[in-house]
Amino acid sequence: MNTVTAELNALHHPVVSRDRWTAERMKLLAREKELTRLGDEIAVARRALPWVRVDKDYVFDTLQGPRSLAELFDGRRQLLVQHFMFAPGWEQGCKSCSYMADHNDGANPHLAQRDVSLVVVSRAPLADIERFRQRMGWKFSWVSSHGNDFNHDFGVSFTAEEVASGEVPYNYAVQAFPHVEAPGVSVFYKDEAGEVFHTYSRFGRGVEVMMGAYPLIDLTPKGRNEEALSYPMEWVRHHDRYEPASAATPTAAPGSCCRTHD
Repeated sequence: MNTVTAELNALHHPVVSRDRWTAERMKLLAREKELTRLGDEIAVARRALPWVRVDKDYVFDTLQGPRSLAELFDGRRQLLVQHFMFAPGWEQGCKSCSYMADHNDGANPHLAQRDVSLVVVSRAPLADIERFRQRMGWKFSWVSSHGNDFNHDFGVSFTAEEVASGEVPYNYAVQAFPHVEAPGVSVFYKDEAGEVFHTYSRFGRGVEVMMGAYPLIDLTPKGRNEEALSYPMEWVRHHDRYEPASAATPTAAPGSCCRTHD
């Protein structure tokens, strides 16, 4: 669906009485409640998953100096990691990962109240990360895994040979993938003895959980309006690179560091 089609659909959309609208809305509400209850059931099943002990000693470069994975918990028991696509040698971080990260600072005070620390991890050197973080105006903790195997071990960084072979282990399947970096979200738990466990990870479209703007856009008549794009997130920019907002849909960017995968 392109912008013109979306506008025509809105122009020719059925218009009914308030009573008819309420009746149709109640039908949809029943389906929405089913989805909510299913989401609750899946959340229970997610928490019931078995854990894996993290035995490897990962050391990250941080603004406070070298820190272990256990130290990234910052005194809390639960750690939420955004795997941010930013490889060594890149001029800037991925624009789609940046769209995700734009939501982090607002969420952080609330996550802390539920015993959750959030940290962003990328393979780029810390100096490059910090330069980009300052440009974007973010305050969240962002550390570098440059020099360790964390990204590869948790399925978000791949060797050039893996990419060239078309056999990349991503999102619990071996598949072709266009880049050496991929997005993801991982969760860890630290017990009283200080042992760290990997409890959960999600990839592909699963990372939309961190994109709070998307559910709001989904409420609108035009929705995401991405069908005519070469890939769904083609319209996304770094927030300091958007043209002034207007009624028109932004033009497509010439290429991207990542594309959305199911």
